[in-house]
Formats: sequence, structure tokens, C-alpha cells
Amino acid sequence: MSEEISVHVSEGNDTHMKSDLGLVHMKIQELVQTLVRYKDEPREKTRSEYLDELVDNIIIYYEYNRDLAAYLASFFPPAELVEFLEANQTPRPMVIRTNTLKTKRRELAQSLIQKGVNLDPVGEWSKVGLKIIESQVPIGATTEYLAGHYMLQSASSFLPVMALAPKPGERILDMCAAPGGKTTHIGQLMKNTGVLVANEMNKDRLISIKGNVHRLGITNCIITNYDGRKIGKVLNGFDRVLLDAPCSGLGVIWKDQSVKAMRTTEDIKKNSHIQKELLLEAIDVVNARSSTGGYIVYSTCSISIEENEEVISYALKNRHVKIVDTGLTIGEPGLPKFKGKIFHPSMTKCKRIYPHVYNMEGFFVCKLKKYDNEIPQEASKPHSGEKREKAKKQKTEDSDMEIEEEKVEIEEENEQWSQEKKQKEKDKKDAKRKKLMENTYENEELENLVHDLKEKSKKEKRNKKEKKDKKHEKEVKEEKSDKQSFGDLDINIGDKNAEKKSKKNKNEAKEIKKPKEEELSKPKGKKSVEKEQEISDEEVIEKKKTKKGKAKAEKTHEVEEDNENEESLPVKRKHKEDSSKLKKKRKSEDS
Repeated sequence: MSEEISVHVSEGNDTHMKSDLGLVHMKIQELVQTLVRYKDEPREKTRSEYLDELVDNIIIYYEYNRDLAAYLASFFPPAELVEFLEANQTPRPMVIRTNTLKTKRRELAQSLIQKGVNLDPVGEWSKVGLKIIESQVPIGATTEYLAGHYMLQSASSFLPVMALAPKPGERILDMCAAPGGKTTHIGQLMKNTGVLVANEMNKDRLISIKGNVHRLGITNCIITNYDGRKIGKVLNGFDRVLLDAPCSGLGVIWKDQSVKAMRTTEDIKKNSHIQKELLLEAIDVVNARSSTGGYIVYSTCSISIEENEEVISYALKNRHVKIVDTGLTIGEPGLPKFKGKIFHPSMTKCKRIYPHVYNMEGFFVCKLKKYDNEIPQEASKPHSGEKREKAKKQKTEDSDMEIEEEKVEIEEENEQWSQEKKQKEKDKKDAKRKKLMENTYENEELENLVHDLKEKSKKEKRNKKEKKDKKHEKEVKEEKSDKQSFGDLDINIGDKNAEKKSKKNKNEAKEIKKPKEEELSKPKGKKSVEKEQEISDEEVIEKKKTKKGKAKAEKTHEVEEDNENEESLPVKRKHKEDSSKLKKKRKSEDS
């Protein structure tokens, strides 16, 4: 039950996705129509905004990465862009090439039809190609295939060999030969005469060349394993060279769908650099004075400008070559200008094959004729016979020596420059470190100076405080001693006054007693009694006064003792004055 549910869910998701993709496809069609009629009707958005929207929908529907989708959108008009993308979704028809060394196309077609193969000629432009429409047997496993009667090969790959037009008895180089389809085609056109060199840099791919060469019966072929960019050091003097250069494969996306996601414009630029190096080497190994040749054919399975027209334009500027007619009756002309880039007018002699136009793999084919062996910007002197060969050898040796010397000089300069750079960096670092050390040292000195100043100020404050405290203590001690001395003086004065007063009172009492006694001894009258009474009253008053004076003196003494720590010198003076006044008062009272 759960399996059934999962199946239904997945089916529902598929239908939902299909409906979404259908909407996206409809949107693409609408955008294409809008862009086609953009000039005729007023629009809300700009053309570039509509193109960006188209690219976004192409990414979703056709699963291209943004970089490649934008590149293709800039290359093709909107309507043709969709046709090209749709052509890349479907496979190209299977095509075989008849090996005329072993059979004829009519005989091969008859034998295959007898085995249940439905086929047609590939086109009027080819006399050896057959297009397989339907087959009941595997085409790569028939007795005819194993016997070498035909080669499984794309129709577009016939074109570079047809443009090269090899002749019997020539020396021909296939610079990038794997898997051997073009090599064997050249061999059959040469009718196994002359010398055919099949070179391949990748050692693992040499097996496929070897197998096809043996199966198809090519006997004039030599297989080599060199880097095509340096093959001139080993082999040269060819009549014709075929360079089917490694490329981005933008013309055969149906074969490898990973190109959609993986290929970028950066890859195209890298390939373009390698292609330029290979083409210059291919031109250099061709003999311009060949009686039958002096031709170079350059081809790629890409539609990009950077890998095709730009590479040819580079070769025209750096070597003595010119573009000649390919002799092909199929294909679109090359582009003489593209996005502000203007190429040589003869670029139209090149051929471009588009998959949506010819139902073949995308291809580019250009045929060059070398008219001088010398490299431009170098002095060339006419030579003949052995002298020319010797001069050429000498020149190559001298150029090699110069190149090596230049390389050594460049390496030495680079080494010197790197050492100088390292030294400068080291000096810079040392200077920075020194400056940092100086700054840190200065900062430390400043910090120490500030610390010393702070300590000094603290010490000065401490000393001032100590001096102040000592001075205050001294003053307090002095005040205390002064107060004590004044207090003792007052006490002595008070005691002496009290003694004097007591003596005086005693004497007065005696003096009073004497007349009293005398009066007592006399007879007392009325007046005498009154007088005694007055005297007794006066004595009582006097006693009271003396008691009050003593109490007052004691009180003043207590007050002086309480204010002993608070009084200053002016207070002491005042106290003296008060004591003197008190004494005068007492004297007056006594009197």
C-alpha cells in the first residue's frame, strides 16, 4: 500500500514539474516574440531586461549555467537561440563513412540493406557518407565494420579533410589525430601513398588511432606522441597540415550534456590560447614552397568566436598566411565582425556549421595558404640551394640559442628581481620593527618619566604634610605649655590673694574684737547695743562677700581649664586683663 502511495506521489510531482516546465516554455516563446517585435510596438521594459528574463527562463528550462546561457544569448538572435538550444536536446543522425580502399558506397549500402539497415546518402556534398535511419543490427558490430569497410563518424568531421584535399604522394600531418576518423579519411584519399603522420599528445588515446588505422587498412601512416605546440623541433617540411584543435565542444552539446553545467567563458578563453599556439606551430611546420601544397586547415567542434575567428585573425597577424576558399558547398560563411570586433574581410571564406540549420554537429572550418616560410618582423635574405638550407639551419640554431639565452636572462632577472623584492620586504619589515621598538622605547621612557614625576609630586606632598603636621604639633605643644604656665600663674595669684585676704580678714576681725571686748567690758548703752548690732551685720555681709569671691575665683579657674586647648595668645592676654580687673575689684571690695 505504501509503495502504491509513493508511486502516486512521485507521479503527481512529475506531472506538476511538467506543467511548470510547460509554463516556462510558453514564457520563453512569449519573450522571443516580444524581442522579435520589439521595434514595432512600444514596450514597458528595455530590450536588455527582456533578454535577462529570457536567460533566466533558459537556465530553468534547458538547464544551462548562467555564464554559458548569457554567452549564447549574446551570440544568437532570440528566435535562432531557441532553435539552437532545441537542436542540442536531440541527437544527430548516425552517419558512416565508406572506406573506398576496400569497397564502394553502393556495394556497402546494398550489403547493409540486406541486413535490415535503413539508410540514405548523407547529402549531395559527400560521395562517401551514409546516414543510418533505422537498423535491426548494431552498426558497430557488423562483419563489414570489422572488415574495415566503413567508419562510424559524424558528418561534420568529413568537412576538414575535404577542405584539406590531400593528394597522393604528399607529406601530411594530422596534428591532433585521435580517435583516427580524419586520419583514416586522409589515408584513403592519399590511396596509401606518400607519408601520413598521425600525432596525438595524449598517450592513452593512441590505442584508438592504432586500432582504426589497422582495421581500415591504412599502410602509409606513422603514429607519434608529441606535444603539438613543440612538434616543429622534431618534424617539419609538410605539404599540408590538419589541425582539428581541442575546444569547448559548444557544437556537440547533445553528445555531452555536462557541457551545459560545467563550461564557462573562462574555459573558452583558455582553449583559445592553446589553439593559437597550436595553429602557429602548424603553420611553421608547413613548407610554403611545396609544389602541391603549403596548406593548413584549422577546425573545431565549437561555435564560439574566441575559438574560431579570433584564432585565425591572430594567425594572419603573426604569420605569412592568407585565407583561401575551402571548396565546401555546405555551411554558413565566417563572421567578419562581431560585437565591435572587426576581422579580415576574407573571414567569410571560412565555413560555419550549425546543428539547428544542417542537423549536423556544430563545426568551424578554415583553410589557410602559407606564402612565406619566414616569420614576420625578421630580416629575410634570398638564398638558393644548400646555402638556403644551411642558412635556415644556422638561423634555427641561432634562434634556439637566442631563445635559451633570453630564457636564462629572464630567469636571472626574475631571480634578481625576486631577491630584490625579498630584500626590500625584509628591509621594510626591519624598519617597521625598528620604528616599533623606538616607539615602545619612547613610550617606556615617557611612562617612566611620568611615573617619576608622579612619585616626586607625591613625595613633596607627603613632606609638606609632615612639615605641616610637625609645625601644628609644635604649635599645639607651645599653646599647651603657655596655657599651663598661665594657669599656674593665675592659681598662684589667686592663692596669694586669698591668703592676703584671709590675713586681712583675721586682722580686721581682731581689730573688731578688740573694741568689742573693750566695749563689752564697758557698760553698754542703747547706742552701743545698736553699734554692735551694725558691726555684726557688717561682718555677716563681709563673710558673704568673701565666700562669693572665692566661689567666683574657683569658677573662673574652672572656665580657664576647660578652654585651655582652645585659647590662643590674644585669649591669654584677655585672661590676664580679666584677672587683673578681678584683683582690682577685690581690692576695692576689701577697701
